[in-house]
Amino acid sequence: MQENTVNITGFHAHIYFDNPTREAATRVREGLSAFDVRLGRWHEKPIGPHPKSMYQVAFSPEQFSKVVPWLMLNREGLDILVHPETGDDVKDHTDHSLWLGEKLELKIEFLRQVGTA
Repeated sequence: MQENTVNITGFHAHIYFDNPTREAATRVREGLSAFDVRLGRWHEKPIGPHPKSMYQVAFSPEQFSKVVPWLMLNREGLDILVHPETGDDVKDHTDHSLWLGEKLELKIEFLRQVGTA
């Protein structure tokens, strides 16, 4: 049975880093600037459901086939969460997500609380 993808309005990639991998994260960010993406600000400590420092990259469904393969080949060992935007933050960050590198444990309870606020 085929899932409906009409509800995907965009995608986010969360690029995780720490002090030893910050330079790699900078190089990945510089490479991403060649694409039609919105680069979010650097978060130097965990924020929201994210367990590590990270920055977000937002892109359209049309850019998925360009951005994600590039990240697969150029992530420099960084852990990256890629998820759709469907309006269901919990499912987008869990059931609908894909990981490049290690799958980190997100603080999903944070998303549940925000979703009911």
